[in-house]
Amino acid sequence: MGAVHRPARRRGLALGLIALAQFMVIMDTSIIGVALPRIQTDLGFTQENLSWVFNAYVVAFGGLLLLGGRLSDLYGARRVFGAGWVTLLAGSLAAGLATSPGVELAARAVQGAGSALIAPSALTLLFMLFGSDPKELTRALALYGAAAPAGGTAGVFLGGVLTQYASWPWVFFVNVPVALLALFGSRALMPAGGGRGGSVDVVGAVTVTAGLALAVYGIVRAPEVGWFSGSTLGLLGAALLLLVTFVVVQANRREPLMRLTIFRRPDLAGANLAQLLLGAAWIPMWFFLNLYLQQVLGYSEFPAGAALLPMTGLIMLGMIVLAPRAMARFGVRTIIVTGLALLAVAMGWLSFVRPDGSFWVDVLPASLLAALGMSLAFIPSLGTAISAAPPEDGGLASGIVNVSYQVGSALGLAVVTAIAAANGAGRIGDVTALTDGFSAAFVGAAVLALLGAGLAVVTVRGRRAVAATDADPAEKVAA
Repeated sequence: MGAVHRPARRRGLALGLIALAQFMVIMDTSIIGVALPRIQTDLGFTQENLSWVFNAYVVAFGGLLLLGGRLSDLYGARRVFGAGWVTLLAGSLAAGLATSPGVELAARAVQGAGSALIAPSALTLLFMLFGSDPKELTRALALYGAAAPAGGTAGVFLGGVLTQYASWPWVFFVNVPVALLALFGSRALMPAGGGRGGSVDVVGAVTVTAGLALAVYGIVRAPEVGWFSGSTLGLLGAALLLLVTFVVVQANRREPLMRLTIFRRPDLAGANLAQLLLGAAWIPMWFFLNLYLQQVLGYSEFPAGAALLPMTGLIMLGMIVLAPRAMARFGVRTIIVTGLALLAVAMGWLSFVRPDGSFWVDVLPASLLAALGMSLAFIPSLGTAISAAPPEDGGLASGIVNVSYQVGSALGLAVVTAIAAANGAGRIGDVTALTDGFSAAFVGAAVLALLGAGLAVVTVRGRRAVAATDADPAEKVAA
């Protein structure tokens, strides 16, 4: 399907709604961070299972993203976009009203399922609206990309404000008016796009969702029970078996959930690998930087969130202004590699944090360099992952790239958390031990970013700006 031509003002409003969707689904991964102690007290969580208030969302989100992308292709992006907001609204109400740990975790999983429908359909809608003009598409991707890290950082800040000045249920209730706005706005602003019909690969959906969910579950749980414990090895073994089964099913089904031939497209696999390692490095950096501010420098919730705002501002500026110009001049591979390399340097700089450090010396300069690296790497890898796919697989490509980033985030955070714990990060109150653990975490994140830069050199071949591919730009729009 070709690009949908609409008045500039309506398309601008539609882009704002799409960016808002990306902002919200990422914000929901971080907004609960500062509220966890109060949630624990009110609902009776143990220290061991409290982390699953975060993990339940990430597991459902990452595990269902491929299915969300496929449903977007089959039934129309606008329809799936609306269904996602309804699901997120229901989960948010249930999470805010929960009176027990079980209900809270189930509600968080429902929120993650809603986000798994919203994220790929939003990206598909973006390509439908802006795919006919390479310059407009690049600018739209820049705004969309900036919304992701902005949502993650703003979640910490907003979570602190709501928890400190209202109450913890409001970190969930804040989604309700946004969901209602999105439902109203999507019908007025988004192209209908009825989809292309077909059947849902139920076996494929079950195996890949369960496999990804078990893999994420096993990794994020491993620091608690041990990487070589029977439960961890059993979960990862079961995940591997399910994912192998998924590949076999896809290779032999007439209408698979994911056509394996999609990975024959030049640059698609490399761009998704860059997104995976970008998430694996960025999320641990953000997570442990927030802990350093609170547990070592002694910041309360509100100041800790505010301290991350300069980083957010530079990310948005870099993605909207700098990254598109750099891509046009130097090509996507050069900018992906440069961004990941800068991120690795920033992590190495952060590894020198001190127990008696300060925000101005130990945090701000390195965090701004990290923000610059993130803004450079995110846009070209995201755009390449989508534009490399054929038009009929637009929703699928959106789902794959979102899976790459989210699963990378979960796996990276789990691995880096284990590194931090092994170096003293679990000794609450001992600022020297905590600083040693956080320093080790930053080194681990730096290695992941450096690995991403090295792999991008050999797996990403494209040299031109992402939107200016050799095919007609209208053909890059998701059907």
